[in-house]
Amino acid sequence: MSRNGQRRPPEQAGPTVPIFPIAPTVTALFIGDFPMPRGHALPTHRHTSHQLAWPARGLLRIRTDLGSWLLPPSLALWIPAGVAHAPESEGDAVLGSLYLRPERCPASTSWQAPTVLTADPLLRALLDHLIRDDLAPEARARAEDVLFDVLSPVPVTDVSAPEPKDVRARGVARALAANPADGRALSAWGSGVGASARTLARLFATETGLSFGQWRRRLRMRAAMPLLAEGLPLEAVARRVGYASASSFAAAFHEVVGLTPRQYFPLGGEG
Repeated sequence: MSRNGQRRPPEQAGPTVPIFPIAPTVTALFIGDFPMPRGHALPTHRHTSHQLAWPARGLLRIRTDLGSWLLPPSLALWIPAGVAHAPESEGDAVLGSLYLRPERCPASTSWQAPTVLTADPLLRALLDHLIRDDLAPEARARAEDVLFDVLSPVPVTDVSAPEPKDVRARGVARALAANPADGRALSAWGSGVGASARTLARLFATETGLSFGQWRRRLRMRAAMPLLAEGLPLEAVARRVGYASASSFAAAFHEVVGLTPRQYFPLGGEG
């Protein structure tokens, strides 16, 4: 059961999640919290409704065919109706979800692709308000109007680092995933995997859509995010993922992700 007493959508969702009957004036179909223990993942599924998903606690990764996002409690992801997605936990987390009828959403929220939004205290307060099951329909409709007004996109870039299919490039990718701080150039990797630097560069470009340098920066940022979420000092995170100083790491993080580390993981935030 959700906190507002409605039946929760099944985890083993099929092509769609049922839409629960509600009053015609109500936009929010369902609000609920779903515990996500460490390492737990939901199967890939889609909804007939738009979904606003956020970590009520902890750190969540949401994968789609259009990208992958690692979300702290300060951020939420708008998932348009029909987009297949798979949430998974990074540590113990709670997935918060709000489902909305596409026909009831204003044009200002007509995002056609997954969109990262800020989950500031005002949005969280509105969500807590909408969870109540004693709201009059008029009061609920007013709150939902305000909800749409405060949905605010943030310039966050997908940091997925696809694994190459070729066994030689894949060997390099997996070694770097195990040790993101390894700074060897492709020429140094070549002898170990049986391919020239030029061949490896071509394989990364054609099989991941990224140059090797771009791919490695994404991998490092992805590896850094759980460490930042744990509250490790920037200097320590920088060393673990291959940067000589906190300032060089912070600059690279901003360039790749679109926010600074402290904007992405605010100090004193929830979770």
